[in-house]
Amino acid sequence: MAVQSNKPRPWTSYIWDTWDKPAAERHFLFKLDACLLTYAALSYFSKYLDQQNITNAYVSGMQEDLGLHGNQLNYITTAWTCGYVIGQIPSNMLITRIRPSIWIPTMEVIWSVLTMVLASAKNFETLIAVRFLVGLAESTFYPAIQYVIGSWYKPDELGKRACIFHTASALGPMFSGFLQTGAYNGLNGVHGLAGWKWLFIIDGMITVPIALLGYLIMPDLPSNTQPSMFYTQDQIDLGKKRMADIGRKPPAPFTRKKVQGFFTTWHIYTLVPLYILFNNGTGPTNSMIFWLKSFNTPGHQVYTVGQINTYPLGIQAVQVVTTLIYAWWSDIVRARWPPMIFAGIWSMITCIVLAASPLYEHITRRWIFYYFTGVAGGLSGLILAWANELNGHDNEKRSFIVASCNMFAYVMQAWLPIVIFPQVEQPRVFKGNIATAGINLAMICFALATYFLSRRDERKARKLRAATPSSDFSEENVLEYEVDADLKNTKHVQVTETSETELPTLEHRHLAHIP
Repeated sequence: MAVQSNKPRPWTSYIWDTWDKPAAERHFLFKLDACLLTYAALSYFSKYLDQQNITNAYVSGMQEDLGLHGNQLNYITTAWTCGYVIGQIPSNMLITRIRPSIWIPTMEVIWSVLTMVLASAKNFETLIAVRFLVGLAESTFYPAIQYVIGSWYKPDELGKRACIFHTASALGPMFSGFLQTGAYNGLNGVHGLAGWKWLFIIDGMITVPIALLGYLIMPDLPSNTQPSMFYTQDQIDLGKKRMADIGRKPPAPFTRKKVQGFFTTWHIYTLVPLYILFNNGTGPTNSMIFWLKSFNTPGHQVYTVGQINTYPLGIQAVQVVTTLIYAWWSDIVRARWPPMIFAGIWSMITCIVLAASPLYEHITRRWIFYYFTGVAGGLSGLILAWANELNGHDNEKRSFIVASCNMFAYVMQAWLPIVIFPQVEQPRVFKGNIATAGINLAMICFALATYFLSRRDERKARKLRAATPSSDFSEENVLEYEVDADLKNTKHVQVTETSETELPTLEHRHLAHIP
């Protein structure tokens, strides 16, 4: 029976989870990590360079050169978000049928070229159009990579990989700040181009080689990866077996019943709101750069352009550290929800302090609390790891829910910052800080709801297994039983015949999340 072993784990496995595995599996995971995580982290780093550079460029001369004013930066950001939203679910459905090693790098090449095109923008309208297309191309990347990671790793491995990948989202803005400073100081005026234009050109030049590397080293799914210089057939078979052992299914044909199943269990109704709230619960992170700029008045400069771009990077440094702490903590205790509660409470306190504190008194305290706004920024990997685990029994549903989490989060992000963090109210944004405290409270509630519902399903799985002869028991029994409990209280649970070899799959699917 594939239940968690009570055998004590060696202490080395808490440092890195492959160190207590057989040599063949350890060697396979080393190669998988080296290929998948290297490409994923580099590409996400470049994606966040492209995503963050618009704000850095805005405060480094683009606003003045293009005559931007009012909330136009918010509208430019919203245009990117609209493109990003539209492409996610179609892309993640396609990735179950198209090889990820082709689809993902191709989209990366496209967004790299479009990023460089931004340097030629002459007006607000051009910025809007190009940023929309950049967002559309980038929409393929994050949910697709999280889906692919969830297709290869077990629960005691998944949190660390998902979060290591996600740390690149913090490193990108950190590097973007230094890059903008270097471009502004070293390239401003070279060949008649302003420093902010060089930022877009350099970002694109960094991204293209990474995309080309993806064609070479990016793995596909266990079900369609072919033997190559990186993986032998035995290693691919091992990857398939590892996923079969925990009940994570390979792609299957789309059917009407399958698609209906996306919406007839509770997973989409708690995991998607949880991710929406996380993604929109770090709004105050953008206020520090405006706060620093607000110290400068006509004829009196307190902070240089370089300082305005680099001092807020402490926010991303905090995010990197806390993300890695959450990843190891979550994998060690085999539970995703405790770091979410911790980060949500910390973020609530941070937002309340920022709302209650005067802007220009207790400067050091406000500076520190701006850095604390990054403590919840690393939860994305854990939430999507949870989604991969809870929906591992249905490959297409897993892909759909991972994409839905990210898509609907950005649907909210397309308009919510304009309402609660309008640019004209920066850096005070009192209502934004208060609203974000409430968002973090709601995130805590949905994390707990997801935890309790998953525990409920585990109890039902045990009861159903105990009450059903093994020869008549299948995973479909539990899935229908979950639907019955959630949405169809009058539906009779149908029992279908299965082999006893499917029992470990079901047992592990539920027990893998018990802390």
